[in-house]
Amino acid sequence: MRPWILAETTYAQTRANRYEVAVLPLGATEPHNLHLPYGTDTLEGDIVGREICAAAYQRGAKVVLLPTVPYGTQTNMRQLPLALNVNPSTLYRFVTDLMESLNDSGIRKILLLNSHGGNEMKPLLRELSGKTPAHLFLCNWYKALTDQYSNIFTHPDDHAGEMETSIALAYFPDLVLHNEDGSLAADEGRTAPTRFSAVNEGWVSITRPWHLLTTNTGSGDPHAATAEKGHRLMQVLVDRLATFLVELSEASLDERFPF
Repeated sequence: MRPWILAETTYAQTRANRYEVAVLPLGATEPHNLHLPYGTDTLEGDIVGREICAAAYQRGAKVVLLPTVPYGTQTNMRQLPLALNVNPSTLYRFVTDLMESLNDSGIRKILLLNSHGGNEMKPLLRELSGKTPAHLFLCNWYKALTDQYSNIFTHPDDHAGEMETSIALAYFPDLVLHNEDGSLAADEGRTAPTRFSAVNEGWVSITRPWHLLTTNTGSGDPHAATAEKGHRLMQVLVDRLATFLVELSEASLDERFPF
């Protein structure tokens, strides 16, 4: 039994131990190029959550990892088979209900550990601000290593590229599809530009229709990925996010929190 993982604990454990922090990973079910499984985002949420909570617990944090939500928002993948969409309003309602359950259990510090770019959770934090005794924090874990990314990876990753493939090779290699010669069974993850320079250069935003943007749902070249890079990435995440969880666990909920 790992007492920091709720799915593995018993009532005897939860009754005897008061948790200060709950971590809720948010995943998705969608295609990831031709070589990664549909559950990549959910598996990543499980793995990152498990690693950071284990490290934090071992350093004294009273933290509990909740089961990963396996569905997310993919309204821009409607043309792709079995990209299972949950509308943002539905996802917000679902997470809000979970927050109420955590409140009922006396947990007032909650980290949303987001593993899917389509899950725009910041609006929910704004909506719930001042309406709940809980204090909500949001981490899109893939943004927690921005300053270190180029020290580990060669190519930028938007979806199923070098970073995600490296995590898969490190932590669930049996689910990564290869060709007979050992190469990844994936294309190069090229994306098509729109006809508008303002959109291409980021001045104007759209919801990108994935069936037009990509050839096989990949956005980012995965072929330089290695398991070693995946382990290096995880070490950065553990160093940074486990430290945050320890600090959050130890922080007093006074009138100036979180300042």
